[in-house]
Amino acid sequence: MLQYSTSISKTLNLEEKGMTSLQQNWYRKLLLSYFPIFLVTITILVFLSFIMFNEASREEAAKANGISTRFIMEDLDRSINAIEMNVLNEVETSALYSSYLFSNPSSDQNLMYSLVKRLRGLQSGSDLIESVYLYRHSDQSVLTTSGQSPLSTFPDRSYIEFAVKEHDYRGWSAVRSMTGLGENEPKQVISMYKNLPLPFGSQGLLVINVSMYRVEQMINPMINDSVSFLNILDSSGDLIFEASQIGEDKRAKEGKVLTRLQSDQLGWTFESGLRVGQLYAWVSVVSYIWIVIGFVTVVLAVIYIVYVTKRNYQPIKAMMNRIESIQLNMPQAAKDELSMIDSALESLISRSMDYDKKRHENLQLQRSQLFMDLISGQKPEKELLSRMAELTPMKLPEQPAGYVILLGEINDYSGFQDVHTVRDQNVLKFALMNVFQELARNAGFNSWIEWIAGSRVGILIALPGMNEETRSSLIRAAEECRGWVEEKLRLSVRFGLGSTVAGLHEIGASHQSASEALGHRLAMGDHAVLVGDELPRGDLSRLLPYLNEISELVKDFRLNNEGWRTRLKDMFASFKAERLKDDTIRSLVNSMLQLLSREVGVLSDELRNQLSEGREHVLAGAASLEELQSRITDQLTEIYRTYVALSETKSYRAMISEMKHYIEEHFDDPNLSLKHLSDRFQISGKYASYLFKMEYDMKFVDFLVQLRMKRAEELLAQTDLSIQEIAEKIGYANSITFGRVFKRTSGVTPGDYRKLQMKPAPGTELGS
Repeated sequence: MLQYSTSISKTLNLEEKGMTSLQQNWYRKLLLSYFPIFLVTITILVFLSFIMFNEASREEAAKANGISTRFIMEDLDRSINAIEMNVLNEVETSALYSSYLFSNPSSDQNLMYSLVKRLRGLQSGSDLIESVYLYRHSDQSVLTTSGQSPLSTFPDRSYIEFAVKEHDYRGWSAVRSMTGLGENEPKQVISMYKNLPLPFGSQGLLVINVSMYRVEQMINPMINDSVSFLNILDSSGDLIFEASQIGEDKRAKEGKVLTRLQSDQLGWTFESGLRVGQLYAWVSVVSYIWIVIGFVTVVLAVIYIVYVTKRNYQPIKAMMNRIESIQLNMPQAAKDELSMIDSALESLISRSMDYDKKRHENLQLQRSQLFMDLISGQKPEKELLSRMAELTPMKLPEQPAGYVILLGEINDYSGFQDVHTVRDQNVLKFALMNVFQELARNAGFNSWIEWIAGSRVGILIALPGMNEETRSSLIRAAEECRGWVEEKLRLSVRFGLGSTVAGLHEIGASHQSASEALGHRLAMGDHAVLVGDELPRGDLSRLLPYLNEISELVKDFRLNNEGWRTRLKDMFASFKAERLKDDTIRSLVNSMLQLLSREVGVLSDELRNQLSEGREHVLAGAASLEELQSRITDQLTEIYRTYVALSETKSYRAMISEMKHYIEEHFDDPNLSLKHLSDRFQISGKYASYLFKMEYDMKFVDFLVQLRMKRAEELLAQTDLSIQEIAEKIGYANSITFGRVFKRTSGVTPGDYRKLQMKPAPGTELGS
């Protein structure tokens, strides 16, 4: 008994030692697995960080260098441009230059003295200007700030001859040498000349010379040549300035060019960069700091890995203890950590693999994807049949007669989104799906419903038969569904019924037909169900008559012909009769408005604005064809009123003046009236009165009465004619009418006017 107990004790001790050795073995493997990856990763990261830091430093240095170089270039361009603008302003505002060019060369001393003062002022206006001189072509003389000299002896004669030859040249010259009047040493300048008189005159030239030395003095303070360099090349690529003051043979050692900019003003190229050693010395100092920080980080990470590994090993240790307690009788060769875990989990994985594979996938997403594949019509029928058998929620008959797609769409979806929160929208959409499902079931149809867009739901229906009665039942069910939704859910929906197809692979055609049916919402009005098979197919040749009708409508509109209203009404009637698609209707209406804008919008900005403002809102906001017609008619009526007023006011102003003269000459004609003027000048009497009022601020009748009463006052005062004779002479058939009008205007009767010996008011002008 004692020996048996001792044997068991030894066995347990050996197993315990084996388990401990096994656990320590796994612990060491875990550490040895982590450390190489960790060290390699850290090394690569440090190396990549160093490279990225260097690259970032280079990019930042290049960016800073580019900003500095651009500032120098733009500052120089501004200075040069300011010189040019000052010269142009001086020449435009001072008449001395033109006077000098056209004056007699022998008698212009005072003028020349004044002009020299102006040239000196122009030269002193900028520190960059070396000299300014004026060349007069008539006597080939040159006027400088020091005096006047003939062209033949002028030191800069060659440039003047070049400028005379290149009359159309407008830019600055290349860097050239110029010797000033009375100077021995040549100076480096860039020059510009302006033909006088401005802008294309040929009587003379004004030449401005900018000193390159002063340009260099302006740029040098902006460059730290111990850190960076700046080279300026002319348009030929020759070096004209080197801010670092390093000779041509040392340019290659300065460093890599980081920035190259082109000056449009001068045609110069600015090249700049950092000197070799400056950027890298700074980067190296920073890099050493990062290396130290990285080393410390690695040490801390090693300590942390050891700690975390040991801590994370505790659950594994517990799991191993449980596995080993169950499998004490397993062979010693199999007692490896990974083998033990593999053998323990193998059976569990084999039993649950199929189950997990199916459940890890979202069933609803699979159904939605299958539905989208069905309506796309791009999958083979064999694949669709296998997926339908597995995923479809609908009960398919053994031999379905066919399939059809019914699309439901929420009207005014943007308004639906504005009124309801996202949560409420989802709830209502879920309710709509249940309503459609229940009503389809009550009507005896097997259906499958999925939302395929924000505002659109697709309903796949398996038909028990392909006769007209089945289609009628389906339409009635859709109409009943629409009424129920509008009554209970306060939502307006519309349905599009596709064509009936025989196989699953043809469902895409049914969906296309239903989608096109929903595109005829405007023309179909308040129909609850739009049937795709009953609607016309798209044919561009059907649109040609509409384009011709639009052209005639615009023509009538432009010619002030009221017939455009009838044409517009007939066009919308044709839209409805031919049941055109919504996009086609909007496109035709938009084309009409664009053509109108092109034809009549040129008359004024007001018309152009009226035709362009709100066009998209008018076209997109209409819920029915009648509403769209009403909106377009109201808009065109307002535009037509403005167009008529503008066009006739502008074109008949001369005619109104002629009409006034005609009235003044024939005011004594008893037949003179608006109708008479209408026949005489070929315009409507109402419009003639309107234009007369607009032009002279007086009605036609008042103007005619004023003329007649003025003449009557003259006849009453200067003749002995009777009242009846005077009435006939000024266009009245009888004296009663004349007397009533005369008293209303003069305050007395014609007889009293003559008895009182009243006189016409002096200085009264007719029509004033």
